[in-house]
Amino acid sequence: MSMMILGIQPIISCNFFTNHETSKDMVLWSKKRRRRRRIVCLSLSSDNSSYNAGNKRKVVEHICLLKAKDNLSEEEEKDMLDYLYTSQYHMRGIVAISVGRTTDQNPENYTHGMCMRLHRKEDLTKFYESPFYLNILKEHVTPHCHDWLYVDFEDEVNNDILAIFRKGEEFNYGVEYVLLIKFLESALNGPADDALASLANLVVQFPSLIVQSTQGRNFNPKNKEYTHGVLIRFRSVEAQQIFLDSSEYKHIWGSKLQPLCQKTLSFHFPIDPVGTELM
Repeated sequence: MSMMILGIQPIISCNFFTNHETSKDMVLWSKKRRRRRRIVCLSLSSDNSSYNAGNKRKVVEHICLLKAKDNLSEEEEKDMLDYLYTSQYHMRGIVAISVGRTTDQNPENYTHGMCMRLHRKEDLTKFYESPFYLNILKEHVTPHCHDWLYVDFEDEVNNDILAIFRKGEEFNYGVEYVLLIKFLESALNGPADDALASLANLVVQFPSLIVQSTQGRNFNPKNKEYTHGVLIRFRSVEAQQIFLDSSEYKHIWGSKLQPLCQKTLSFHFPIDPVGTELM
C-alpha cells in the first residue's frame, strides 16, 4: 500500500507577516481582502520577503494524498484527521503538519491531504517505520481510505524559527496548494530544474499572495508516479486564484513547465486557525 499526503478542509496550521507591499499583485489582493473586511500584513519572517535573503536551512516535505471511501462519516473523518495531525506530538523530527479535505474535485479523486515537514531525511525514515504511526494507519486511516499517495522532497527555507516551523499568524490560515509533476525522462537532467527555478523566481515576486513555497525532486522509492513536488502556502483562496490566473504564472506554465510535463496533479485544501475543532 502506498502512503499519503493530502488536501483537506480547514483543520490546522500556523503563520506570520512582511512590509513589502509595492507590487501590482498587492493592489488586486487588497481589493479582494477589503470585501472580506480583513487587513493583511506581510511578515518579516516570510520566505518571500526580501529581508530574508540570507541563511537557508534544509527541510524535508512529506506530502500524503488520500482517497476516502464514499461512506466516510463526519465523525470518522474527524477521528482520522485528528490522529494524523497529533502524530507530531508523539514522534521526534516532525516540525509542522497541516491536514484537511479538498474543496474541489481532481482527476485522480483524492479527497484529503496531509503536509508534513521534518528536519532531515533520517527523521522521515524513522517516521515511516514508527510503530505509533503504523498503528494510526491501521486503526484510523486504512479503514476509511481505499488508496493513498506519498511524495517526499527536500528544499531550503529561511533559517528562521517561524519559517522552519511554519509558525506565526501567517501560517494560521490560508490554503495549502500541492502541485505534483511527472517530467518527461528527457527533461529530468537540466530542463526540469530550470523550469522549476523559473517558478520559484516567480513565486518570490508575490509576497502579498504567498507565505512560503518549497519544491524538489521526489525521492520516495515506492512512488514513481510523480518525479517532483511543489508545496505553496497561499494567504487565502482568493490569493491562490489571483496567482494561478495571473499572466505571469500562465506564461511560466505554458512556456516552461507544461511542455516538459508528462503528467500533473494539483490539489489544495483550506487552513483555519488552530482552535477547539481537534481533540
